Amino acid sequence: MVIKLDKDLVQQIEDICETRRVRLTPQRKRVFELICANKKASSAYELLDDLKKTEPQAKPPTVYRALDFLIEQGFIHKVESTNSFISCCSCNADKHHSHLLICDSCSNVIELQDDNLVSLLAKNAEKHGFEISNHVIESHGICQTCSSNVENKI
Repeated sequence: MVIKLDKDLVQQIEDICETRRVRLTPQRKRVFELICANKKASSAYELLDDLKKTEPQAKPPTVYRALDFLIEQGFIHKVESTNSFISCCSCNADKHHSHLLICDSCSNVIELQDDNLVSLLAKNAEKHGFEISNHVIESHGICQTCSSNVENKI
């Protein structure tokens, strides 16, 4: 797979890792590149299959350790409902909560950031004496492209 990756994005995560004094190993970087190359969320085993094309010795723990690192650093998100992974739209220069729109037809994932939604959730939790430490908001449906394709076939 030939990956056309934004060099600024790669440089951004390299700089963040250097600032945080964490190691962006070649395997971690490659897994990140594989995730970024796909608009759809990628499973760990899809990533392993792609990684094996350049690193035939790669094993599942290699990918899982890379995914754990990339999530911890905020470079990717886990799509909980499909147990897959997508790149983070801000590469986590700032911690943020995301809302994922997942197309059930083509599997593309769109990441949204809505401070109003996060604020509303926090207010509702506070009313009940609940402190949110993390949340995952995933909405499943049909994207505009797939919806248009269905309408055009009718």
